[in-house]
Amino acid sequence: MKQTIILGNIITVDEKRPFAKAAVVKNGVFSYIGSAEEAKKLAGADAKILDYGDNYIYPGFIESHCHGSFAGERAIGQANLMAAGLTNYPKYREIIKEFIEKNPQRDFYVAAGWVENEEYVDKSFLDEICSDKPVFMQTGGGHSMLLNTKAMEWAGVDAEYAKKWGYDLVHVDKNGEPDGYICEGPLFEIVPKLPTTVRDVKDYLLAWQEIAFSKGYTTVGDAGADVIHRIAPKAYYELQEEGKLKLRTYAWMYVTDNSDAKTEISRIAALRAEMSGEYFHIVGAKAFLDGVTEAHTGWQNQDYLDTPGYHGAERFNDHDKMVQLIAEADKEGMSVHVHSEGGGATHYMLGCIADAEKITGNKDQRNVLAHLHFVTDEDVRRMAETGSVAAVPPLWSPAVPGVYEQEITYVGKELADQAYPIKSFYDAGANVVFHSDYPVSPLLDIKLSFYSAETRTYPEGVLDGVTTSPRNLKESITREQSLRAMTINVARQFHQEHRLGSIEVDKIANMTVFDCDFLHDDIEKVAKANVVATIVDGEEVFKGN
Repeated sequence: MKQTIILGNIITVDEKRPFAKAAVVKNGVFSYIGSAEEAKKLAGADAKILDYGDNYIYPGFIESHCHGSFAGERAIGQANLMAAGLTNYPKYREIIKEFIEKNPQRDFYVAAGWVENEEYVDKSFLDEICSDKPVFMQTGGGHSMLLNTKAMEWAGVDAEYAKKWGYDLVHVDKNGEPDGYICEGPLFEIVPKLPTTVRDVKDYLLAWQEIAFSKGYTTVGDAGADVIHRIAPKAYYELQEEGKLKLRTYAWMYVTDNSDAKTEISRIAALRAEMSGEYFHIVGAKAFLDGVTEAHTGWQNQDYLDTPGYHGAERFNDHDKMVQLIAEADKEGMSVHVHSEGGGATHYMLGCIADAEKITGNKDQRNVLAHLHFVTDEDVRRMAETGSVAAVPPLWSPAVPGVYEQEITYVGKELADQAYPIKSFYDAGANVVFHSDYPVSPLLDIKLSFYSAETRTYPEGVLDGVTTSPRNLKESITREQSLRAMTINVARQFHQEHRLGSIEVDKIANMTVFDCDFLHDDIEKVAKANVVATIVDGEEVFKGN
């Protein structure tokens, strides 16, 4: 078997050998790490050589929480409102109109990336653009959506529907009729019903794979692989069988709010037995505990300042059912991954995990809490004590004008200024991983993750015409910690640290090459780093310019 020699400045994330100049790959795994001279001797004269010169080679970067088919759909199947900037309703209108004109054959239209502001819009906003076909306009965060009249008719959103879900989730006008705005549960019920074929989803996943490789990611965690497209597991499986899926994907399957644990875990275990393989592997269940603070649906520890008596939307909030879900998942060697944005949701979940551990005796299940906008000191400690994984978003830490002031209105300045802890989790001994939540959040960027984790802001130019400020600087972490949070720590989240996450003999030969030393270069240079190559199983899958 012909071997491959990889040459360059190799940062291994292996404490025993942190730096090397060469690696040898045989059958897709590392067979040697060390000097260039020894690598050439071992591999032989006919070895293939990938020489990256003075560039820096890292373990293949790993994204801990994203949404694969959704990312691909936003790339090739939807009107992208994120191109309009933060909040620009006239521009949204132009983008949707242009998308409709370019795609007259479609039976319905989806626009995504809407960022809400104080201006309230209803179905008439979309009816004026298109009145003869269903149109859905989804927020960038994916927790709120606006429907035109035709979309409401198609989805069955009427007065009875609004009454069933409640008027916090299905907004109504002064006559009690839905006005087109929905959020949380109704949205997650309606979106998966949009007609989509397995072929469509396979195209979305291949588009997503190209995006991930171009950004330097070799492995990802799909947090709710079937939450948008129920047929996504089948699409993943078919691509894997066809040899087209090379982006290793560890997936959690979506469970509905307060569902029966035994039924759901049995279903997920059956899917795992049928479809899991080397490049698509099902590892557990995904649940939503709450929504998001900006939509007034994050489950807080206290009431919203502008709405006394209301502390947010509680979704999967049945303590006993969550404890059972965790315990049933543990029986199958799986974990539970939750969307936990507000401090109340996190406090609830850590209590459930602690009680489940009294049943299972397992403090190494590695259940994941993602987003962690607001967390108390007590819950930071409990994250470590329960062996839970803290999936944090450094790219969300800056104070973004408009968004930051909205947070202050909702939860107060003191709490807003304590948002998105990272260092505290490290200090407490928790397993910390970075996530982007792409495409729910538009930034999927390794270099900016390093930058924001250290500076708690963005470099100029990231947000068009918007300058951010540092927030909660005491939660800044070191470059080494950031590197681990995007490599070996994420591998550990998947129980794959013996195969992925560092450059060591007998591990899978996944690597990412950058033109920057993330550990030592000036932070402003880090912000401008470029991907030179992405390598999976010892083969280049992306080559930069």
